Amino acid sequence: MIMNKDTAKKTAELLLQVKAIKLSPSKPFQWASGWKSPIYCDNRVTLSYPSVRIFLKEEIAKIVELEYGKPDVIAGVATGAIAIGILVAQELGVPFVYVRPEPKKHGRKNQIEGYLESGQNVVVIEDLISTGKSSLNAVDALKEEGAVVKGMVAIFSYGFEIASNNFKEKNISLKTLSNYENLLEQALDSNYISDKELVTLQSWRSNPSEWNQ
Repeated sequence: MIMNKDTAKKTAELLLQVKAIKLSPSKPFQWASGWKSPIYCDNRVTLSYPSVRIFLKEEIAKIVELEYGKPDVIAGVATGAIAIGILVAQELGVPFVYVRPEPKKHGRKNQIEGYLESGQNVVVIEDLISTGKSSLNAVDALKEEGAVVKGMVAIFSYGFEIASNNFKEKNISLKTLSNYENLLEQALDSNYISDKELVTLQSWRSNPSEWNQ
């Protein structure tokens, strides 16, 4: 999924520095799904740091062009990837739309906000990939409007097998700046975590739904 090892490590370093990602093996977080987790990721934090958001914008734009060519439109997945999607679209000089989880209940009842023509090539931008279901829901919505979805680029992925399977099933290419494996490697290198904590963090990823239950 990752394109470049150095970029993956640098991205992980920046996410840890600005606390977009927090690691807490001894005091796990609880996700909305009910899972207990030693990691919490909120990449919207990066928007508050100009140098970090510029790095992310430029690196994502590079991957988009390298992997998929310059698209007609960039689509951000609401709400977490709207801002970074706009930045990437601006970097590439192309239009931007964003995709809601479901159509609005009122007005024009749009699920896709912005101007999109049938047949246009679209690359989807995400901030975080967990199971991939919400991301692929956005892909489905774009396809229903006639878009040709070339692929998706995300800032970070937990690297769950279920996500990999979901993307394979939908035949959608996914590239990420960084992932869980590179995050742990960077966290250990920078003494953010200990060897003992590394083992705990690795065990969570192998079975997140049952971990620490």
